[in-house]
Amino acid sequence: MKKLFCSLILALSTSLFAADGASLYKTCVACHGSKAEKSALNKSQIIAGWSSENTIAALNGYKNGTYGGSMKSTMSAQVKNLDTDAITALAKYIETLK
Repeated sequence: MKKLFCSLILALSTSLFAADGASLYKTCVACHGSKAEKSALNKSQIIAGWSSENTIAALNGYKNGTYGGSMKSTMSAQVKNLDTDAITALAKYIETLK
């Protein structure tokens, strides 16, 4: 019984701290728009309709410095603290924006 209780607590706490794409996207809205319909600062691509794989590749590229033109330094600062789970959650959320 004790093992079951501990397992349940662990499962609940993991889901509570799981990355939430919608919450993470709130920091993106000012530049990309609520539906990802804007070209950030009139310099980026419109990301609405991007697949999660494309977004993951772009965010990881910004993070490691291998992706991005004029927005590279701005986006690198935005993604530097995102872990793999957060990037995946954010990418999956962006994929739903049309």
